[in-house]
Amino acid sequence: MGERIWTAGLAVIGDEILSGRTQDKNIAQIATWLNVQGIRLAEVRVVPDVEARIVEAVNALRARYDYCFTTGGIGPTHDDITVDAIAAALGVGVVIHPQARAVLERYYETRGGLTDARLRMARVPEGAELIPNRMSGAPGIRLGNLFILAGVPHITAGMLDALTGTLEGGRPVLSRTIGAWVAESEIAEFLGETERAHEGVAIGSYPFFRDGRTGANFVVRATGQALLDACGDALLRGLAERGLEAVEGGI
Repeated sequence: MGERIWTAGLAVIGDEILSGRTQDKNIAQIATWLNVQGIRLAEVRVVPDVEARIVEAVNALRARYDYCFTTGGIGPTHDDITVDAIAAALGVGVVIHPQARAVLERYYETRGGLTDARLRMARVPEGAELIPNRMSGAPGIRLGNLFILAGVPHITAGMLDALTGTLEGGRPVLSRTIGAWVAESEIAEFLGETERAHEGVAIGSYPFFRDGRTGANFVVRATGQALLDACGDALLRGLAERGLEAVEGGI
């Protein structure tokens, strides 16, 4: 039997992402964080602030992968509907979490008090636990294999930090980047042969055009250092045999 691969799906929620008004930064930081936990981000969906679309995405991702994460839509305004949508997806009600309310009362004690709008950030799907948020008080939410995070990147980062080491995962994926001034089409067959010769390794090819020249960076990924090194070294040798100068670390 092969090594157990742990996977996650991510639903990025928000009209502002789809309209282009806000550029998403959470996909990269969540993918990087998951990798350190030994979990691979396998799919990302970007959905609008529409309950039916959120329900559809969350139910699909949580069924398909070991973990499902969402970002966005848990703030104090009327269009923050993620909690309601996920409660609908799970078939549970929405309640005020007493611990979340207490956290918000303390946080806003010297910031104008806990208004009805701010209290919305204490609403959770029934049965949920909290993910601490040291940045703005309002916590994230955890329910089974589902993790509901803020959309603001630095707040998301804090919630991920609070989750570090709490999820079951496998070995982190290691990577090594090698670049060369060559069109990837010219060495596509060689890349495929090298990958097939090293079971458990994946080679990604990322072409670019710069300074009037065509080149590509090749990213070798594996869960073991020895396997990563063996494949990377084979790639270096093969490029050299073809008269190409390889650049360790990429171009």
